[in-house]
Amino acid sequence: MSLNVELLRSSFALVVEREPEVTSRFYDVLFRKYPQTQPLFGRRTRAEQERMLRDMLVAIVDHLEDATWLKGQLTALGQKHVGYGVSPEMYGWVGASLLETLASVAGDAWTPELEQTWSEAYGAVASLMQSATA
Repeated sequence: MSLNVELLRSSFALVVEREPEVTSRFYDVLFRKYPQTQPLFGRRTRAEQERMLRDMLVAIVDHLEDATWLKGQLTALGQKHVGYGVSPEMYGWVGASLLETLASVAGDAWTPELEQTWSEAYGAVASLMQSATA
């Protein structure tokens, strides 16, 4: 799969410009749609969790063309998430919540192409994270 790196980067920049606290909005969506996930986040404060997600999203977007970095970081992250009690179905919940958040913030700029591109990118990230448990 070949991701449209420039489209991912430009749309991510747009979303962050419009909503610098996009990770806070993401967790609002996730916990509203999937309240059963909330107990998994008791190790850290909400602010710490938002910061960690923000930092990882930025790092992933920055390294979209570095397969070695992505594989190493995301498989390690996947291993950690097993220990947190994350199940395979939860990756779908996170993906749906992320796409809903991005679409909401992007507003009229959200296109079917962006939806497809972000869906593919998230699928690749989730696949790498889940490969750690295989």
